[in-house]
Order: sequence, then C-alpha cells, then structure tokens
Amino acid sequence: MTEAAPVWSFPAAPEQALDVLGLGEISLDQVARLPHFPGWASKLAMTSWEEHPGGQMATALLTCARLGLRTRLLGSVGDDDAGRRALAPLREAGVALDGVRVRPGIRSRGAMILVDEASGERTVLWHRVAELVLSADEIAPEEIQRARLLMVDASDLERSVWAASEARALGLPVIIDVDSMDPDPSALLANATFPIVPESFADALGGVDAALADLTRRGALLPVVTQGERGAVGLWKGQRLEARARTVRVVDTTGAGDVFHGAFAWGLLAGYGPEQLLHVANAAAGMSCRANGAQGDIPSLSRLEGFLAAADRPIGGDGR
Repeated sequence: MTEAAPVWSFPAAPEQALDVLGLGEISLDQVARLPHFPGWASKLAMTSWEEHPGGQMATALLTCARLGLRTRLLGSVGDDDAGRRALAPLREAGVALDGVRVRPGIRSRGAMILVDEASGERTVLWHRVAELVLSADEIAPEEIQRARLLMVDASDLERSVWAASEARALGLPVIIDVDSMDPDPSALLANATFPIVPESFADALGGVDAALADLTRRGALLPVVTQGERGAVGLWKGQRLEARARTVRVVDTTGAGDVFHGAFAWGLLAGYGPEQLLHVANAAAGMSCRANGAQGDIPSLSRLEGFLAAADRPIGGDGR
C-alpha cells in the first residue's frame, strides 16, 4: 500500500491522557446456534447454547485494550451476576471501569442472539430496563477532557449527544456507532467525526452512497458504511474508498461491527490514512467472526499484524 497517512488535525493529548473513552452498551449475551433459522410458530433444537459477554461499547473498548490502548468505559450494569460476568473480560484486559455505574437491585442488560450456522449471520433480541440509563450528573466534562478519542453508541442517546458535543468542542475525534433510526440519531450524527454505520442503517438514508454524502454534510470527516462479508465503504474528501473483507471461516458475526469500531480507533490514533483504516478494521472484524460470541476472537496486536502480513498487507508506524 502506498497511501501516505494524512495529518489528522487533532489537539495534543494532555499528560496522562486516556487513549479512548467509551460511553455505551454493556451486555451479557445468550448465544444460540441453530442449524437453520426457525419458521414462524415452530420448534427447533439448538445446536449449542452458550453465554458470552458482549455489548456494543464494551466489545469495541475491549478491542482497543487488546490492541494496546489505554481505555476507560462509561456505562451501567445491575448489581447482579450478569453484570459481573459482562465486565470480567474488560477488567482482565485492563479497561478502567471506575466510570461504570452499578445499579442496586436492577437487572443488567441482556440479549438472546440466534446464529444461523449455515452463514454465521445473527439476529439479536435484547432487553434493557430504563433504570440503567445514565443521568446528567453521572458524567463530568473533565472525564472527556482526559481522552484522546471518544467513542459512543446510541444506547444512552441523550448522554452520548452531550459527550460527543463536548468532545467536538475540544477538537477530539469522535467515533459514533449508530444502527437504528429509532430514536432519531440526528443530534448524535451532527457531532460525529467518524460515524461508522451498518448497511442496514445506510439503506434508511437512501443507500450507501447517499448515506455517505448525507453524513459528510452533517459534518463527518470520514463516514464509513460496513457491509459484512463485502467489507466497508468510506468517503474521504469526496473520494469513495472501498475495502474488501478478509476471507475467514465465519462462525458467528456477532460483535464484528463493534470490533471494527475498536480497531478503527486504534488505527486512527496510530496515524493511519483513510484507506488503511478500513483495511485494518476489516481485518480485525473478520478475525472476530471465527468464534462464538461478540468477544470470542478479538485479536491482540501481534495476531492482527500477523493476519495482515499473511494477507500481504503489512502495517507500519509510518501509515504505509
């Protein structure tokens, strides 16, 4: 790859800064593998039924930590065993969890994930009680000021809009994960430097190219649409960028988009250019599909480098 890395005009990081501050979803998932997707009002024996930690932001931040970044999570769980198990891999990876609120007597967010063994594609059914929503006094501006980069999802939409607005005012890069038009994410998208959305979301904006143009008009520097096994598409200074997905044996696609976000954040802070960011994030996302659960095969930096080198796309500190 010969692309030179652009100069991202982000402010200098304060001393002892975090690399990535993440605000959003934490979950414990029940993953059911199925020989095929069941028909309406039918019965079907599951091939397997396992429990795995997950959640959009938890998985993205775990990816950042596995790749060597200093990370901190803002979010909430109940004081139940599910919450403790959902946080366990983050704690083990060194993610700072002092910003995670624990709600006494409240059930943590959970999801049932149905995985079609033939394709590895999944359907997610989730439940989150209103008591898990963060309040305005549970996040201070100082927490954002300590970060080099902010990642948010839409699970606590009001708090995410506020945090993204604060970060943009400071000149920090803001990566946003939005996968639904309900509730209306317009205020959040208006504060996104790097909105990364799935193709299903782009379809709601008129298709991939229309979505990329729309997100750019809203203020995005590099909007990205992920397309699963077909890779990802971005728009950089009016130029359409395409990155193919890596060929892997797909076991479960759960969390692949979240891993894409985390690897994208790592590559951005490493100084990689737009096209290379898509390739690196694609590679990490593909690797994550090789095991059950959202966090089943998140790569370390050495494994990611090895995977890229084997695919004849080595990466280096100069962004080439």
